Amino acid sequence: MSKKNSNDEKEAKMMKHVYLDNAATTPMAPAVIDEMTQQMRENFGNASNTHYFGRRARQVLDASRQVMAHSINAAETEIVFTSGGSESDNTAIMQTALQRQNLGHHIITTAIEHEAVLKPLKYLQAHGFEVTYLPVDQQGLISLADFKAALRDDTILVTIMTGNNEVGSHMPIHEIGNILKDHQAWFHTDAVQAYGLLDIDVKRDHIDLLSVSAHKLNGPKFLGFLYRRQGINFPSLIKGGDQEDKRRAGTENIPAIAGFAKAVEIDTTAEKHARQARYAAFKQQIIAGLKANQIDFAVNGSLDSDNLQHVLNLWIKGVSTYVLQTNLDLAGFAVSGGSACTAGSLEPSHVLTAMYGADSPRVEESIRISFGKDNTAAEVDQFITALVKIIKRVKKTASVN
Repeated sequence: MSKKNSNDEKEAKMMKHVYLDNAATTPMAPAVIDEMTQQMRENFGNASNTHYFGRRARQVLDASRQVMAHSINAAETEIVFTSGGSESDNTAIMQTALQRQNLGHHIITTAIEHEAVLKPLKYLQAHGFEVTYLPVDQQGLISLADFKAALRDDTILVTIMTGNNEVGSHMPIHEIGNILKDHQAWFHTDAVQAYGLLDIDVKRDHIDLLSVSAHKLNGPKFLGFLYRRQGINFPSLIKGGDQEDKRRAGTENIPAIAGFAKAVEIDTTAEKHARQARYAAFKQQIIAGLKANQIDFAVNGSLDSDNLQHVLNLWIKGVSTYVLQTNLDLAGFAVSGGSACTAGSLEPSHVLTAMYGADSPRVEESIRISFGKDNTAAEVDQFITALVKIIKRVKKTASVN
């Protein structure tokens, strides 16, 4: 190994890295790790068995299900554990379509859903279903007038996310639920980004199906749940055993489920509200810092207090997403672009494209900053200093060239 590479590695190890990509995933909370560790040591039984070890596992499973149900004002029998948000979304969409196709072939969604919603819908379109993709405005919100106009007698499913993962816009879920409460269409919402931050009440909002993922709120990866309103019946997407009351085949991961329950238990209503307020303050801190340094920027979406406050998407005018991400990473700060990096090429964000158009420079010049429980105001200050330095350096270089 060369001396230069050795020095680079030493510097990388010494550098304090700051994680500002919590919309992608969150670190597990210490209490969650402790709970999972204890369960792995003491509770290895299969919850489907009726012997002592199986009964112990079943007790943990039932207690955890109760925690999840309480968190969204549901019944315990309405919670189905899955491998995460993608499986929950796929199950809700695919199985609803197949189960209800005798009632119609029309589905409504939005142009800014997660790929775990959009890709199953594309599959269904290829197999004869019709999908209406509602447009969004520059705040990342649909129009209720557009939604009402799109709703038809043969609509069998409406799938609209609670909060957007790129710009934080909070969709009018309550209003949509009220419109649908007397309609044949089932209402599914992908709440993966919003669960743990917003107050969710499936009864109040007339939600039929709801998807959640544990790793977005400091729980374990590869675990989530699907809320299925009592009376909604369709076969398991995963074929196999009769676990989860025949609604999802596969032996339940008891340690991870217990860890998920712990993450939900410590995420009280007061804690949610306190974090939303803290994250809103972080946003204002960054905006004030950029303005003070005369940085040319704009917020993608809005700063509405009803939105997901942990997400801040910024258009840094004249600086590419790739350059910003790369330089911030080298400086020790983890953020995401407004787009996904695939096979070495930066693909435009479908969310920003839907909001501003494919020709907008925002699509190629935006970054997403997303806060978590462990972030501090001091870290945000450090981030502002690094971001300003990078922007000024890049623009100076560009002007010289």
